[in-house]
Parts: sequence; structure tokens; C-alpha cells
Amino acid sequence: MKRPILFLLAALLWGGTGLLHVQAEAPFLPSAADARCKQWVDSVYSGLNLQEKVGQLIVATFPAKVDKQKKKQIRDLVKKYKIGGLLFAEGTPEEQAILTNIAQKNSKVPVMITFDGEWGLSMRLEGTPYFPKNAALGCIEDNHLIYEYGREVAREFRELGVHVNFAPDADVNTNPLNPVIHVRSFGEDPKKVAEKVVAYSRGLESGGVLSVCKHFPGHGDTDVDSHKGLPSLYYNRERLDSVELYPFKEMIRAGLGGVMVGHLQVPVLEPDAITASSLSGNVVTGLLKNEMGFQGLVFTDALDMKGVSSVPQVTTKALLAGNDMVLVQYNTENAVKEVLNAVKDGVLSEKVVEEKCRKILTYKYLLGLRQPRPQLQVSGMSYRIHTDEAKALVTRLRQAAVTVLGNHFGVLPLTPVGDTPIALLSVVEGKDSIFIAEMKKLSPVPVECFHLAKEMSGGEHRELARKLANYRRVVISISGKDTDALAYADFLAGLNLPAPVVYAFFTSYRAMQPLVPALNQASAVVLGHSSEADIQQYVAGVLFAKVPAQGKLSMSIGNLYQAGEGSVITPGMKPGRIIPEDLGMKSNELHRIDAIVKGGLAAGSYPGCQVLVLKDGQTVYDKCFGTHSDKDTTAVRPTDMFDLASLTKTTATLLAVMKLYDTGKLKLTDKASQYLPILRNTDKKNITIKDLLLHESGLPPYIRFYLEAIDPNSVHGPYAQSWVDEWHRTQVSEHSYYCSNFKFKKGLVAEKESSTYNLHVADKMWLNKNFKNTILQKIARCDMDSKRYVYSDLGFILLQQVVEAIVKLPMDLYLAKEFYAPMGLQRTMYLPLLRYSKQEIMPTAANDFLRRQDLCGYVHDETAACMGGISGNAGLFSTATEVAKIYQMMLNGGEWNGKRYLSEATCRLFTTEASAISRRGLGFDKPNLKDLKNSPCAPSATNTVYGHTGFTGTCAWVDPEHGTVYVFLSNRLCPNVWNTKLTEMNIRTNIQEAIYKSLK
Repeated sequence: MKRPILFLLAALLWGGTGLLHVQAEAPFLPSAADARCKQWVDSVYSGLNLQEKVGQLIVATFPAKVDKQKKKQIRDLVKKYKIGGLLFAEGTPEEQAILTNIAQKNSKVPVMITFDGEWGLSMRLEGTPYFPKNAALGCIEDNHLIYEYGREVAREFRELGVHVNFAPDADVNTNPLNPVIHVRSFGEDPKKVAEKVVAYSRGLESGGVLSVCKHFPGHGDTDVDSHKGLPSLYYNRERLDSVELYPFKEMIRAGLGGVMVGHLQVPVLEPDAITASSLSGNVVTGLLKNEMGFQGLVFTDALDMKGVSSVPQVTTKALLAGNDMVLVQYNTENAVKEVLNAVKDGVLSEKVVEEKCRKILTYKYLLGLRQPRPQLQVSGMSYRIHTDEAKALVTRLRQAAVTVLGNHFGVLPLTPVGDTPIALLSVVEGKDSIFIAEMKKLSPVPVECFHLAKEMSGGEHRELARKLANYRRVVISISGKDTDALAYADFLAGLNLPAPVVYAFFTSYRAMQPLVPALNQASAVVLGHSSEADIQQYVAGVLFAKVPAQGKLSMSIGNLYQAGEGSVITPGMKPGRIIPEDLGMKSNELHRIDAIVKGGLAAGSYPGCQVLVLKDGQTVYDKCFGTHSDKDTTAVRPTDMFDLASLTKTTATLLAVMKLYDTGKLKLTDKASQYLPILRNTDKKNITIKDLLLHESGLPPYIRFYLEAIDPNSVHGPYAQSWVDEWHRTQVSEHSYYCSNFKFKKGLVAEKESSTYNLHVADKMWLNKNFKNTILQKIARCDMDSKRYVYSDLGFILLQQVVEAIVKLPMDLYLAKEFYAPMGLQRTMYLPLLRYSKQEIMPTAANDFLRRQDLCGYVHDETAACMGGISGNAGLFSTATEVAKIYQMMLNGGEWNGKRYLSEATCRLFTTEASAISRRGLGFDKPNLKDLKNSPCAPSATNTVYGHTGFTGTCAWVDPEHGTVYVFLSNRLCPNVWNTKLTEMNIRTNIQEAIYKSLK
């Protein structure tokens, strides 16, 4: 045939993972220019009487069982009723071939042989290649492999004399409770389903078999089986267009030849509640043919299904609706009589019968039935169908569909801990013997097997759980029927093991659904889709990374795994460096950090962030999320530096204070005025170092020092107000706007650095060096409060001055000399633009109200900026990795990588001392156990926890009781400084709570 060959050439023009709709001649769409076809159709049609014309519209179902009675019945069907098509069901290939030969030999017009083979011949016939079902095929990433599958099915069908396949199923299975579609669908993503539908259908049609996509307009989101009742779809047209109808639109655009209309009730398409879509002119003619432009052959689903079987004159109504051929199952005689009477009574016109008959004859011509075909060779039929190439393709499809879910922290490939055996729990004993044997063959340590049986008692369950708890790696194998899994759901959900658990499913995805509570605790799940021997061996190979796995889930599993998820396993890949379970943590709980962070990204809480967790000094979680900003789509990297904001207090200033205390150069009882003459003749002369660390000095929380730099005569009206006007356009909070066109006082700001202007505030903005003294003078003269707890930036600005007065060095140089450089911290520093480009630093804010430009690499805090970027309250930049090292050093009692930086006594004092009137420690923040709602920490944090948070969206917390360090860095102020979603969503504390849950 020329047409299929042309189409095959066109089909080769699309890639492996997507489909390109090429402008090519469709093999099974009629062409008015085909004169030979028209001539043949006219010739055959002119020799038919009315009954024979009506018979051409009928597809009769017949069992492929050979005996004298069946042979006689099939002769009667083709001789007496002149049926246009046959649909064989059950039996063997040889029996179907015998009956096909009889039908074709005794038929006046060659019979169109159809087949309901959604997963090939094996759906109806014994001893034929068993291809995976669509739900498994939907997991395959390579669509060209799906095309090859369609080609092979076409070859097998043509060998058996079959011309039409009632496949593929184009339903988008968005309802997990769908009782009839489920594994028959390619998935729940309309686009992915459409790609698979087109690929498979093109494979069929390029092989000379008509594809029939079903069940139009879409049976995927129903909870009623149309074999048993009439399902309903109560959706608006917009939803139908984007989901249910989408694959059909794509198959029509691809020029494919057949559609089967399902028995569905869709009010938005057919208002009559008792009229099924298969009997609706609005659906078949109005929507499918006229609006969507389908020109191919339209079949009904079987008319004996309960969805329509009770409808009077159902065959006639199906034809009137616009269907071309009707599947009448076993009521051929009644169907023919009914249609003839309808014509006689004027219900159905002869013109309609003629149009349909001519169209069917046209398709017979296109399918190669224009001349009598030679008799099928019955002997050796199964052998010719079941070729080595077919077996190899089945294996390739099964292997390509294997899908790995989760693989939290790289638990796969399985790597034993020392010589400890791997435990393998077999659910449904005896169904996975090949998998067990292959596991034992591949594992470098013994594999010890356990079995979970339905008849086990509660005591036996407890004993089994106790034994499994002694292993460091556990694999659970699920086989048997999909419904069997429900019997084990409670036991598996309660199996709270200290080891990482990996599930291997030798079932369809449906067996996973009742086990979601159990899978919630799994580190990895491997979905094999079936229990064939080759798949059992292959999945064992996947567990040890001996063979690849690239599948992506076609159907969501509850809220646990979403369609499209899938972890890639490559041969020889290395396992995760640290498995949380090996350190007493639960992978599945720690993995929840991903969802928390991604939820924040989706809500716009921040453009990007870094999250790092250490346990006993080892990294158990270290991930970057998001991008630099909404404008800069550079993905966040581990080396990207963040503005730490107030996290500077404990990551910089407090370190310096602790070092001076450690070396005896500073006491907590020392008065700050002892080192700062500017305080000696003021009401601040008696403030001690401890007062400043505890935020109990009486100093106010902050002073707007920048106002001292602004010329008040340049401000029109108030500097800040709650509405926008021509002078106040810079938004700083939800209802606050600052003056946009102010000027700085003369002599304070320059565009270039000089000996006078050396405080670098922003790009082309240098502040007079004397402004630092202005800030200190303002602090010295500010009003004092009583010595109660008031969190104050001013206290840490003074602590910086104390440090510098003692060491006779700027604090940034002192910290680099004593801590950062010897610890190997290359990206922890003030003024990061001195060493790194803006491309390596996370943007902090857009259109800063003071500097009137975007900030990147310049500290956001206005006071720290006016101090030249080096301040005791803010100004430090770093990465999550380097921040974690600083806090791990403190958790280690002052030691890092074999070198001591602080004494154990100093670390113990500063990290455990707490205020008597607040939650604060010596410089560190702590949980508020008396008011959890206002605590900076998660509810599970104990009073031993210490750390700090930062205004830019940062935090670092140490839990000495559990040996953990948790660091979160984000740029939540970018682009809008008034963004409070990070706090409103409790993202930092929720992450910390997930860490605690993993510890439990």
C-alpha cells in the first residue's frame, strides 16, 4: 500500500519524546481525488440491495471458538445479514484465523475484521504477546518506542487478517476511583496522553491497521462503569476542551482515521439527561464531525452495554446521531431488522444509509479489502505472531516503563551498611521468587527473607516487625492482584522501621493507592507494573543500579506522588553520601522540606533559597531552590552568597566577643564605656557587655540614622505617608510610601571613593567617613528606657565598637584572621563585591527607598549601609554551607577540623546562659517555650536550642541535644521589601519541625 508507506516516512520526522504534527497524507482518511477508490465503491455499492447496505453498517461480535455450530453461525452472519464487520472475542489465533477464512470466503463483500486489542491480541486471544497496559506505557518517556509498539501490533493484526483495532484508549484518567478505565488510560496529563495516543495510532496506521481512539468525548473522570450504567460528566465546556477532548483534538490534527463514541451523559454537550453521547447528534455530528472536523470512521461502543441497552430503537438512534458503524454484539438479526423497519417507516432515510455504506466501503478499499484476500495460513499462526522480535519489544516496553519514585537522599542504588544483611519482606508469598533470587545474586551481603501472609496473627505481626527493626536496609516486595494490597495496608503503615525502606511493586499503580500511608514512610518505591519474570529480574537490577530506570509516573498516587514524577537510575551511579537513617533520622520526614520550600516558592515567599541540615557533623540535607530573582532566572547555587541581615549578630559580632572573652580580654561584667569614651559621660556609662548581649541595656530597638543624611528642605510634606502621590512613590510596606525625590545634605554623598568619602553604600554612592561618628553620637545621646528586654540593633553596633577598640582592627579583618580564613570560609565576608561579582551574590531588594536602586552585594540594613557595610548588627554575606560550619564549630565546643577556635567552657557558657526575664541568651536567640505562637523556633524545639534569624529571610539553629545544625537562607525582600509571606507561612519553623519529626 502506498499510503501507509508515505505516512511512515512522515512519521519518522518526529522526535523521541514529543510529537511533531507533520503535514502528510493520512493513510485512512478518504480523498475525493482517489478515482480508483470511487470507482470500486460505486461498483460494489451498485450490486447491494437495501438489506445488504444496512448489513454493511453492522459490526457483529463473535467468539473465536471453532466447532460446527460456530462455523454455521458465521456463514449465516455474512451470507444472510451481509454484515460489514466482525469483532472476534476470546479463543486462539488459529481459531480466529479459521473463522476469518470462513467469513471472507462466504461474504459477497469482504468483511472488515475488527479487534478490541488495547494491549494487543492478548487482550482477547490466548498465547499471544502480552504487552503492557497503557498506564504502564504512559510512564515511558520515549514516544518513538510507543510508535514501534503500534507498528508491531499492526504486524500481528495483519498476520491474523485484522484491519481495525479499537484502540488506543484516549481517555484522560483524572479520577483515581474510575472503575473501568484506570490502567487502560495512558495517564492523567492530557498532553502526555495525547502524545502517546498519536504515537501509538501512527504506529498502527503506518502498519496498515486503522486506529480507533476511544471513548469520545472522554470516559476518564467517571465513577460509573458504562458496562453497568450511564456515567455522567458534569463539567463546563472549557474543562472538557482542556482535558477530556484534548487527546481527540490532537489525534484529529494528526490525521488519524477512527473514533469510538462512548456511552456517557454530558449535560453541557447534550442537555437531554437520558440521551447518551453515543446516541446524541449534538455530540457525534455537531461536536465530533462538524466542530472538531473529524472526517474518519466513527464507531459506537457496544450497544449491549447497560449504559444504552435499554433504549428503544438504540441501533437506529446511534446511526441517526452520526455514527458510521454500530457494534451490536450478539443481536445482529434484531439490529438489521430494526434498521430496515426504520427506513421503511421513514425514521431513517435511505440517503443516510447510502452515505454511511459508501463511507464504509471506502474504508474497506483503503484497508486493502478492494479485492478478495487469499486465505489465511492457519498452521504456524501463533509462531508467526509470537516472533523473537515481538518478545524483545515487549521486554523493551516493560523495562522502559519501570518507574522509581522518591529515592530520597540517594538510597538507591542499595548500599549495605558493613556486613549487615538486607531484609526482604515478601508480601504474598511465592509471587516474587524470581525477584528474590536475583536480589540474592546481586547483593554484596546476604539477603534474608521474610513473608507477610494474610492469615498471620497480631502476635506474628509484632514479631515480624521486631525482627525487621534489626536491619539497616529493608526491601518490601508487593505482588499478586492489585486488590490484595489492601489486606496488608494497616500492618505496613504501622511498620515504623529505623532503616530506610524501599518498596518494589510487581503490580499496576493501583496497588499503591491503598498503601499510601505506608509509602509515606518509604525512601524509594520502584513500580514494575507487572510480575513477569523479566521484570522481576530487571527491578532487582534497578535497586543496585545495574540497569537503568527512566519512567515518569502516569497517574498520581494520592497526594504522595504526582503524575510526571520519577527518579532516574543510571547504571553504575553512586548512592547518596549520607542516608539519614544511618544517623537516626527518617528520610521521608526530612524529604518533606522539599514540599515546604516549594510551597513557599509557589506562593512568592522568596525567589530562591538554600537549606542545609547537619546531623552529628555530617550533611544530611543540602539543597538549593528557585532562582536569583523574578528577572534573573539563574538557578540558586550552593556557592551563591546571601545577605545574612541580623544573622550577622551571631555569625560575626558574637564570635568576636566570644573570642575576646575566651582570651581574657573581655568580661561580661565589663562596662562598654570602659572601651568607648563616647559613652562615659552619658546615661549609658553603666551598660555592661552582658546587658548588650541579652538586649537588656535600655537602648531603643533602632534609630533611623539615615534621616540625618537627608536634606529636610528637599522633602515635600512628610518623609513617609500611607498613600502614593507625585513625591511619595517608593513603597516600603503594604501601606507606606517614602519620599522619592529627596536630596542628601550637601557634602555627605559622592559618586566616587576618596579619602573623605570611603563608606561604600551602593553603586556610585559613597558616604562621608564622618557619618559613622554621627551614628555613634546619636546612640550616645538617644533616650534610654529601663533595663528590660527590648531587642536592639544598637547594642550590637556598640559591641562592634568594643571589639575594634580592643583588637585595634576593623571587625571584618579580625574575624577573617581568627575564624573565617583558618576555617577555609572563602565566601563569608562583609563587602562581598570586593572579591565576587554580582552574578555570584543573591539580589536583596529592588528600588531601595534610601539608595534608590536595586541592591545586590550591598547590605540591605540601612544602618549597616551607613556604617560602610561593616556593622555589628548586619552586613555579613555567606552561603548556607559556610554558615553551617561556623555553628557546627560552636556545637563541637569550639573545634573544627581538628583545630580549636574557642574553648569548650566559653562555648558552653554562651550557648547555655539564658536571661531571667526573656527567652534570649548571650547574643543568641532561643525558643519561647512559654509562648510557642511567638517563638522563633518550631514547637518541638527544646530550651537547649540556640541560633538567630535575619530580616532578609535567614536563620541558623543549633540543637545540641540532637546534634543538629539547621540553616535557611533566602532573599525574601526581592523584589518587594514588604513581602511577609515567609513569616506568615511559617516556612522556617515548619522546616525545623520537619527536622524534629525526622528525628522522632
